[in-house]
Amino acid sequence: MKSENFLYHVVAFVTVAIWGSTFVFTKLLLLNGLSPAQIFTLRFLIAYVLLSGYELLFLRRHHRWLADSWRDELLMLLLGVTGGSLYFLTENEALNYTATTNVSLIVCSCPLVAALLIGLFYRSQRMRPLQIVGTLMAACGVAMVVLNGHFVLHLSPVGDALALTANVCWAVYSLLMIPANKRYSAVFVTRKVFFYGLLTMIPYYVLRPAELPLALGGELNLAVLLRPQVVGNLLFLGVVASCICFLVWTWVMDKLGALIATNYVYVNPLSTIVVASLVLNEQITAFFLLGALLILAGMALADRKR
Repeated sequence: MKSENFLYHVVAFVTVAIWGSTFVFTKLLLLNGLSPAQIFTLRFLIAYVLLSGYELLFLRRHHRWLADSWRDELLMLLLGVTGGSLYFLTENEALNYTATTNVSLIVCSCPLVAALLIGLFYRSQRMRPLQIVGTLMAACGVAMVVLNGHFVLHLSPVGDALALTANVCWAVYSLLMIPANKRYSAVFVTRKVFFYGLLTMIPYYVLRPAELPLALGGELNLAVLLRPQVVGNLLFLGVVASCICFLVWTWVMDKLGALIATNYVYVNPLSTIVVASLVLNEQITAFFLLGALLILAGMALADRKR
């Protein structure tokens, strides 16, 4: 592996590892009274303001608000929905109807769905037999990590369907990122994802106005946002996990290809459990270690070109 390619893989690994840790920080915000939709809105709002400010200050010559055509603008809208509002809403709402293990398994099997979808539209990115074996090994490792030795799933049609919707959303997001990266910079694409992710949240708040701030007729007391723990967690989610990670992910997908980059989603449950053990004192078991080995070995095979 060339040193440059190695850097791309390291960046992809670190990015997904950070995303895996967000479940823990989101849980802490939930304990402080914020809803999943409010957390998503605040983190994307922080990211959008930061990225827009960066463009206006340092990339003024290249800054623009709209894409080259209405078709490309529609592409940005779809990216904002599949990688933003609809993905996060379905993933979080699924937790209200089914077990966390179900949601984790279904959502983290996204690379399999993405591989099928991308291969359907791009012959050059279809997986070879060895890559198929690798991604299946990694998927088995995810199952071992998430189930943690308790091989029992409680089916819930509504919850599992919502989790599957989140899975498909991220697969479609990965597919749509291929043409977007070919035509626009990573900064422009990422900013548009934040913008349309926020814009398409409006119907949700129309249906659930109680989640709006008190000044807008809702029940959210903005004083909650002044708590040190809330401020710290929101800044991490908005600045690091959203602004930086989404920007870097757009860039790394262009460098590695959507198929290889999406395989790093398998790392997600590993980082979630490691951070949970450090912050929430959750135990790491032998199943986690064995599953981690399967994930890493499977990803190494999936990255093989021949």
